[in-house]
Amino acid sequence: MLEQGALLLLSLIANTLSAMAGGGAGLLQLPVLLFLGLSFSTALATHKIASVALGVGATLRHMREGKLDYRFCGFILLCGLPGVILGADIVLKIPEGWTIFSLGCLTSGLGLYSFKKRTLGLEVCSKNRDRRGLIIGGITLLIIGALNGSLTSGTGLFVTLWLVRWFGLDYKTAVTYVLILVGLFWNSAGAITISLQQAPRWEWLPALLIGATAGSYLGAHLAITQGNKLVKRAFETLTILVGIKLIYDGAQILIGA
Repeated sequence: MLEQGALLLLSLIANTLSAMAGGGAGLLQLPVLLFLGLSFSTALATHKIASVALGVGATLRHMREGKLDYRFCGFILLCGLPGVILGADIVLKIPEGWTIFSLGCLTSGLGLYSFKKRTLGLEVCSKNRDRRGLIIGGITLLIIGALNGSLTSGTGLFVTLWLVRWFGLDYKTAVTYVLILVGLFWNSAGAITISLQQAPRWEWLPALLIGATAGSYLGAHLAITQGNKLVKRAFETLTILVGIKLIYDGAQILIGA
């Protein structure tokens, strides 16, 4: 019972923060699963399945607002899902040190960039919806999708900033798309692909799923009610923390190698 309670609390905190910022639940969740004794592959499979509940809770809250552009939703799914499946298929077969280290540097850079751009994402300014803009935007989403399938945390934050910077969404709207489409659909595709290769720790999943659903609903509610400034600050804080952790993890792997 103590173990299950700790897992539920961990999942609740991680997914509340993630739902406010638009990603990053793995910052807390995956390291704790590793600390509790799971191998990397088992922890990754367990985390990927649990992360689907992030999309469930957030979807339940955001769908009440009724502000989604369903054509844009289809575009994000069409571009990202093939990359997710590809990334999840190869993640357990490739060295990860330099990839994680580089991703950490890039993730921290995202947070610093957003922090420097004081007005970025505070207002909607729709752009790059022409053919050229959609092609470039779609290719980038495909690449981010591959990272989402192959790595453990932070890639939802990439999608959030890309939707803000390239397509001109405000942070609150971008997080809505990310939590529903990345949290529910991208994560589901990645979870299925990875679990076919590596079984998760099934007895830990109920607590993680309950915590993730409740936490994501709470985080989404806070993001909706408190507005763009809170979401922007949460995004910047979490990207920098995720980046630092990934840099550390990558360095540890490289030193060990």
